[in-house]
Amino acid sequence: PPAAVRRLNFNFAVLANRKIKVQLLIVGKKRQRENKNSVIDPKQKTHFGEKSNMIILGIDPGYAIVGYGIVRAECGRYQPVDYGAITTPAGMEFGRRLELIYEETRLLFSRFHPQALSLERLYFQTNKTTAIGVAEARGVILLTAQQAGVPVFEYTPLQIKQAVTGYGQAKKPQVMEMTRRLLCLREVPKPDDTADALAMAICHGQASGSDLRRRLLSGSIRTTTGRNPQ
Repeated sequence: PPAAVRRLNFNFAVLANRKIKVQLLIVGKKRQRENKNSVIDPKQKTHFGEKSNMIILGIDPGYAIVGYGIVRAECGRYQPVDYGAITTPAGMEFGRRLELIYEETRLLFSRFHPQALSLERLYFQTNKTTAIGVAEARGVILLTAQQAGVPVFEYTPLQIKQAVTGYGQAKKPQVMEMTRRLLCLREVPKPDDTADALAMAICHGQASGSDLRRRLLSGSIRTTTGRNPQ
């Protein structure tokens, strides 16, 4: 009879509707578990484009003054986390100065867990004695990054200027002022080595922020990955 057919169709519709609800519930719970298990570890090491929110350590190497700047980069905005300088006395034995730089740099890695280290690419200066000393201090810094498993990114002065000011031939005061503005600081950090280190951190944030930025700065970016990525 038509009434019985209608009741039968209604029952099938109810069962189908319940089945759909059960399936949706199962899928929803599965996604909740996936989201719970996919929480981003703040210590996760970051390469180009993997994450829009990261902690970047910029360092301006030296053996008398090592400027450092730790910046949080998120969606094109930059927040200073910490910055300053590691200094070694002029009369201290050179090996001890390198040891001090090593110890202080290692503390930065263990305290802030940066996901990238940004450095200016080494180039020879007119004073070869100074250049050799800076290179040795730079080697110590690279060693601490290697031991911490943090990838190292190297940029040329032109790339840093381009990333911070938008102009590769900008003067140093212009770069420092733009660094201050991007970080919303009241004044340019001192010493100059610290401001330079913050600019390097911003440079990597700009380079890793989007495909376009990477292409603009990818002329000669060198990357070194630490041996113990987590």
